[in-house]
Amino acid sequence: MSPVWLSLAVTATVFSGGLIGLQLHRILPPEHLTRETQDVVRLGTGMLSVLASLVLGLLISTAKTSSDTTDRAMRGFAAELILLDETLRDYGDMARPPRAILHQYAERALEDHWPASPNSAARIDNRATGMLLERVREQIRALKPVDDGQRGLQGEALAVSTTLLQQRWLLIEQAGETVRPLVLAILVSWVFFIFASFGLNAPRHATVVTAFLVSSIAIGCSVFLILALDRPFEGPLRISSEPMLNVLAHMTE
Repeated sequence: MSPVWLSLAVTATVFSGGLIGLQLHRILPPEHLTRETQDVVRLGTGMLSVLASLVLGLLISTAKTSSDTTDRAMRGFAAELILLDETLRDYGDMARPPRAILHQYAERALEDHWPASPNSAARIDNRATGMLLERVREQIRALKPVDDGQRGLQGEALAVSTTLLQQRWLLIEQAGETVRPLVLAILVSWVFFIFASFGLNAPRHATVVTAFLVSSIAIGCSVFLILALDRPFEGPLRISSEPMLNVLAHMTE
């Protein structure tokens, strides 16, 4: 399910908790609504609110860190692609075949990571695209240097191509979701009970219902923020494609 629909579901769930609390106040016997009972409920709700706040902050921090880490890795990957292209260019005309394949790989990687169609999912682990990068290394290994300068450039190009393959697999591993659904479900259940307790002790009028609605939307937006940041190559908060565009612009110079 997309982050938008999940956040809307969370908003509805939390808001329903407040409405259920308002209804419970009407149907519960008077002995369940005494001042002492309400004090106990407030104490329990306060403790639960602290726990929910801590978990919510932790999830946002984790998702933001994951997104920033992937963004830095992508920028480093783009820089290595430019370095490899420069190294092959310095090697000379004999390095044209691996350079052409490298250019093709950069185009495919851009398409895989940032699909042109908004309905298409990112294919970071596209095996066909990865094979192009492996072919680049094979082509570099097949070069026949004629002097020490070309031998040095061949060694540098091989080292960079190996680093690129490692970084590609690292990007694939980092692209997975870091927020566990069970943790998110537990958090939402806590907030549901918190709002139910608020409704149990709140007066019954439109202002209270409006406050519940606004607060529920805020909780839903925070969940959307967590889920969107946890998908760095998808959605409105996906990382920028500018580094790969710069790679292609550099290769066509």
